Amino acid sequence: MTSKERMISAMNLEVSDRIPVMAQFSIGFMLQQLNVSPSEFWFDKDVFKNGLLKLREDFGFDGILVSLFGHDPNWKSHLKKIEKKETEEIVVWDNGDIITCPNNDLPIYNFNDEVDRTDIDNLIANRLPKKLNYIPVSQNLPFYINEQHKLDILKEIVSEAENKYSIHGEITSPFDYYLDLTGHQDGLIHLIDFPDKCKLILAHITKLIKELALEMCETGIDAIKVSSPFAGAGFISPEDYREFVLPFEKEIALAVREKGIFIYTHTCGAINDRLEIMFESGISGIECLDPEPIGDVKLEDALKRLHGKGFVKGNADPVALLMNENTNELKEDLKNIVELGKKNRGFILSTACSIAPATPKENILLMKEAVDRWG
Repeated sequence: MTSKERMISAMNLEVSDRIPVMAQFSIGFMLQQLNVSPSEFWFDKDVFKNGLLKLREDFGFDGILVSLFGHDPNWKSHLKKIEKKETEEIVVWDNGDIITCPNNDLPIYNFNDEVDRTDIDNLIANRLPKKLNYIPVSQNLPFYINEQHKLDILKEIVSEAENKYSIHGEITSPFDYYLDLTGHQDGLIHLIDFPDKCKLILAHITKLIKELALEMCETGIDAIKVSSPFAGAGFISPEDYREFVLPFEKEIALAVREKGIFIYTHTCGAINDRLEIMFESGISGIECLDPEPIGDVKLEDALKRLHGKGFVKGNADPVALLMNENTNELKEDLKNIVELGKKNRGFILSTACSIAPATPKENILLMKEAVDRWG
């Protein structure tokens, strides 16, 4: 089987020659492995694309997740200067904005945010985007989408993969955009004080994300990941999940699946109380399933409960497990995960969340070794 065939088989809940392996890289880990300019890796499509292709090859993964898209090919024309230091690069733009790009972490944007996030009526009337022109990568960290080159990187990676391995795009949950627009604290308070107004915002954002997802479906990718990091038990209850997350992610998931593309949800942290609820959205699979102490999922229990509902991608602890200096213990833990996973169709070995920047390369290589030996 090719890597692509293996991944599609797993996402279809079919039997394959071995368990696929495909983990999510953090920006910091990728920078540490590639030794490239952090500003170019963030802003330049070709540098980012070539890095993704190289890392897939280095670690023997069965697929690539393309988390950033819409790179501006003329980004350097808007620069005033790039100041290179030992551990970071300071990017100064013509308009005065400053972005710090560390060589082992996400960029830090420095701009004045004077928006009154407590005024939800003003948000609805004046601040809702008419098109989706950015990705809310993290709090106060937008990645701006160039409309004319929105999906170039996906099309190029699909072409260069030549059907050998699986390519996944990524969109962000409406709930995440909502919190980005309102601010996390005010946004959660608004859910209590103004639930109907919150739903108006979520419905508007959902329409834009669905349009983007359907465009992605035409690029040749196999699957779309829905990044939904703030929908776990640490932020909202199962009841609020049903009200403010589920119906909006469901609208997107069903539209994507009608196109014959797999779609899966990534939610960090504690999700044991909403595993089955998440699949009510119509998704094909689920990612993360963080074990304790990061989350509260026990893999064996989750696989039993989710049997036949969709594929499971996880759940090697990126900190307690994959940063373990004891190689024998690490191998044994990976073996246990693989042994549990191979009893169920539709298991994909992955880190529970992103690979931490300081993770030893040798430990990640053991993931491929584990599926080759025991999977």
